[in-house]
Amino acid sequence: MIVHLNGQYLPIEDAKISVLDRGFIYGDGVYELIPVYRRQPFRMRQHLARLQRSLDGIRLANPHTDAEWESIIRTLIERQTFDDQGIYLQVTRGVARRDHAFPQGVAPTVFMMSNPLATPSAEQFASGVAVVTAEDNRWRRCDLKTTSLVGNVLMRQLAADRGAIETVMFRDGLLTEASASNVLTVIGGKIVAPPKDNLILPGITYGAVEEFAREAGLPFDIRPVTRAEAFAADEWWLTSSTKEVLAVTTVDGRPFGGGAPGPMYRRMYELFQQHKPK
Repeated sequence: MIVHLNGQYLPIEDAKISVLDRGFIYGDGVYELIPVYRRQPFRMRQHLARLQRSLDGIRLANPHTDAEWESIIRTLIERQTFDDQGIYLQVTRGVARRDHAFPQGVAPTVFMMSNPLATPSAEQFASGVAVVTAEDNRWRRCDLKTTSLVGNVLMRQLAADRGAIETVMFRDGLLTEASASNVLTVIGGKIVAPPKDNLILPGITYGAVEEFAREAGLPFDIRPVTRAEAFAADEWWLTSSTKEVLAVTTVDGRPFGGGAPGPMYRRMYELFQQHKPK
């Protein structure tokens, strides 16, 4: 596998980063994952805009213009042997002596790699997946896509421990998101999604689903969703760059929504497939 590190393209086994890198010491960095279908990045402009927002949020200057990022991304895509890819890019505050305060005059570390895009199986798309629920106890800047992910890691492991694919979280009685996905509901024939505030990551796929739904004339509402409303909903969906749009059919070990993907999900799945690069 060929990766990109600080301006160089090299085999992954030759890519080395200092143990004093602030991404390693503090998780002081941000990242993005851009899905690639048939060597074409999906919604790259939106991913780069979110990268800029995350960098602004941690007060780290963007090391590249959008045009430079696109050039690096496309070069990395072409250097892989597989067509459908997940481009992971990470920017940290760089290498400095260990001190919580920002170092001065330090170049950021830029690392990028591409792996085969791991999307759900045909069976998962057709039959739905299981999730568990938990109280959201993470920090209150979930809107920044930072590498400080231990809260999400613990939530994802909670699901893994119970044989589920995700942990859906609630904070103060309101639906937030899952450990590595956004969560959308269908209530009374309308798609209802939590607000894009500081308590959830503003997912690029969430945004795509909203766009595709509105274009198709499907009702879409963004507002707080209570725990009671969520559990009484007709459908739950998980959305992310790797999951695309995935129906939830088991919650906390019990069938949900009749135990099968609902009609709104099936329509949205079709719309999403239509918009993917051909």
